[in-house]
Amino acid sequence: MITHHFSDGLYAKEARFPAGVAILKHTHNFSHLSILAEGKVAVLRGDEIEIDIVTAPACIEIKAGLTHGVKAITDCVWFCIHATDETDPSKVDEILIKGD
Repeated sequence: MITHHFSDGLYAKEARFPAGVAILKHTHNFSHLSILAEGKVAVLRGDEIEIDIVTAPACIEIKAGLTHGVKAITDCVWFCIHATDETDPSKVDEILIKGD
């Protein structure tokens, strides 16, 4: 389940997903913060797949251009925090996720 949160110049994507679910690897044009509010995940980083096991609560910096993804080890609540003025949930991913 995805919930969108907006404030002045900030966007937070809240994702709730069960154990075993993976968020596909992708990249962003800008660095951002991710917050694991609940649960335990494997964070996949880079093309060579560096894996970090992270347990909530945790705040992780994701660098611009870094390929990354997340796989839930337990049920999780994960937030991605981005600086953007976009407030339309149907457009925010096309602005924030780096295309090919």
